[in-house]
Amino acid sequence: MELQIVSNPMNTHTDSFVESTDIPFIQANTIPVKLKEIENNHLIPVYVKDNEPVISHQDFINSALEVTHHVFKHEKIFQPNIRVSHPIKGRTPEAKDKPAKDLLEHEKTIYYERMMFIIEIPTITDTINGNQLSLTIGGVKSYNLDNLYSKKGTDEQFKIFIGFQNKVCCNLCVWTDGFIGNLRVKNTSQLMSGIYDLIQKYNVQQQLIALQNLLHYSLTEHEFATLIGRAKLYNYLPISLKKEIPILVIGDTQINAIARDYYQDVSFCRRDDGSISLWNVYNLFTGVNKQSYIDTFLDRGVNAYSFIENLAQSIESKESNWFLS
Repeated sequence: MELQIVSNPMNTHTDSFVESTDIPFIQANTIPVKLKEIENNHLIPVYVKDNEPVISHQDFINSALEVTHHVFKHEKIFQPNIRVSHPIKGRTPEAKDKPAKDLLEHEKTIYYERMMFIIEIPTITDTINGNQLSLTIGGVKSYNLDNLYSKKGTDEQFKIFIGFQNKVCCNLCVWTDGFIGNLRVKNTSQLMSGIYDLIQKYNVQQQLIALQNLLHYSLTEHEFATLIGRAKLYNYLPISLKKEIPILVIGDTQINAIARDYYQDVSFCRRDDGSISLWNVYNLFTGVNKQSYIDTFLDRGVNAYSFIENLAQSIESKESNWFLS
C-alpha cells in the first residue's frame, strides 16, 4: 500500500465541470443542489432579535473551498458535491393570497435547513483491496441546532471532516481523528481556522494504514450472524449493560440492510465459504449509512469505524466481544 499523490501544478483551481462524485454520497431524504443555485436563489436565515444573517450554506462551502485550495495548492480539486434536506418554503409578499398551486416560480422562496457537502481531491489517492480511495473534505450544517431566536454573535454549530471516499461505492471513510462534530464559531474567520486546524492535524497515512489493517481480520459466517443478532438486540439492552460494551448507533432498518448485503452486495459480500473480511464489513456499514439523515450521517460514519476497529482489536487479542460471543 502506497499513497499516491499525483501533483497537477497546471490546474490549481476548482474544476468547473467535474463534481466530487457523480453518485450520491448520502441518500435518505436529500436532493442534489449546485453551489450557484444556493448563492443565487436560496434565502439566508437570520437571527430573530436583530435580523442579522447567520453563516450561510454558501459561506460554509466557500470557506472550506478556500482553505482546501490554500493547503492543497498544487492538487486538482473538484467542485463541491452538495446535498440538502428539510426545505423551508415561503413566498413573496405580492403572492400572499395566492393558492399554492397557482404560485409562479419567481413568487416562491426557499432555503434548506440541513446541508452536507464534500470536496474531492482526486490527485491524492490510495488503493485498498482493489478499491480506489480519494482524499475528501466536507461538512454538515443544520440550522435546527442553532439558537436563531437570539442575536448575532451567538455560537453557530458546524460539523467538519477530512477522510477518504471509496470510489467503488462512494462510501465515506471518516474516523475520529479527521472529524469535529461540534465546531462552534461566531464568524467565517473562526470557521476557516477550525477547518484549517483539522486538516493540519489529520494524518493521512495513519488512517490509510488503519483501513488497510481491516483486511487482516475476518469473521466466519457464524460470527457474522451473531454480530447481526446482537446488533438487533443492542437498542433494547438495559442501560447498565450498554455501558460495558462498544457503542453502536445505526438503526434496525440499517442492520437489516447489512444482513441483506452480506449476500447481495456486488463489491463487499461474503466469500464462498461464508467468511467476510472486516474491510468488507466496514463497507457494508458505511454503505447503509448513506440512508441516514444529514445531521446524523457523520456521527454514524465515525461510529462505524470505531465499532469495526473494536472488533479487530478483539480478534487480534483473542478477547471476548459481546457482539461476537
